[in-house]
Amino acid sequence: AAMNRKRLQQLVESLGRPPRHFNKSEVECLIKLFETLVAESGSPFAASSLDRNMFRGILHRTFGMTDDMIMDRVFRMFDRDSDSCISVVEWVEGLSIFLRGTLEERIKFCFEVYDLNSDGFITREEIFQMLKNSFLKQRSEDAEEGVKDLVDVVLKKMASDHDHDGKISFTDFETSVRDENLLLEAFGPCLPDRK
Repeated sequence: AAMNRKRLQQLVESLGRPPRHFNKSEVECLIKLFETLVAESGSPFAASSLDRNMFRGILHRTFGMTDDMIMDRVFRMFDRDSDSCISVVEWVEGLSIFLRGTLEERIKFCFEVYDLNSDGFITREEIFQMLKNSFLKQRSEDAEEGVKDLVDVVLKKMASDHDHDGKISFTDFETSVRDENLLLEAFGPCLPDRK
């Protein structure tokens, strides 16, 4: 059933000002898409939101994401109120940064995705977890050693601290990415292809 015009207007207005990177008609399209995705899910308790599995399905089908850990973290970035589902407002605001964010917004987004325990640092262990997920399809000690070596290289490149505590702060991450944009998704793809 098509959403009636009045309800659509109410939803657009509930967002307050449109997110920075979408105009009003794009917001309307995203809301319609959201309603369609929720309806297609057929989930009786997901009347007005996307749950983790539905959202992961979208990340997989639409953006080709396959890494469970990264998809989970992207879900958490969208789910700003931590209620384990994504509302229409979180959907539109999340997509604004996910699809069209400035470099600054994407740096912040990626850092938060990679900071697995949300303590403000990307640690050696977190880097190892993410790279291991990305690179190790078959378990072998040689492959694991290779990932450990790669972690060391990344830490040397990105961590400005010289006390070798194995942590990358947001400032370290931001500086590294601004110097070399390819480092934005160094620990696994968590944004769609810019094309």
